[in-house]
Amino acid sequence: MRFELTAARLRIECSTTELHRHLKYKNIKLHRNLPAKPMANRDEEQFLRLQAEAQAPYRGLRQFVYLAFALSGLAGAFIFATDLLAGDGNLRTGVNLLLQLGLVGAMTWLWRWEQRNGQRHREQIRRDRLR
Repeated sequence: MRFELTAARLRIECSTTELHRHLKYKNIKLHRNLPAKPMANRDEEQFLRLQAEAQAPYRGLRQFVYLAFALSGLAGAFIFATDLLAGDGNLRTGVNLLLQLGLVGAMTWLWRWEQRNGQRHREQIRRDRLR
């Protein structure tokens, strides 16, 4: 926060949320041109999402890779399962089917872990912002 005293007025340079916190702490009424709330609820969610994305920039790419590998595993599992059901399969086909199902399971677990981790990260940003 920076204060500058000019001829007839006091100029304050700081972020809007910092100013609102300071004024609320000092119990000072806001000028009518300033909004009573620093951000609307939707803007707050967008800010949290953007800040989380700035701190973990490749999260979307990782999720895309998880989805692509899971779909690839599902396609492979379908092919190996149809081979086994047709009677053309042997032990190697069964092992490959299990490998594909393991890939799908691993990608599903990574996707869910990324979702939980992102949710916790956004909650941490929200708590830090309220302090």
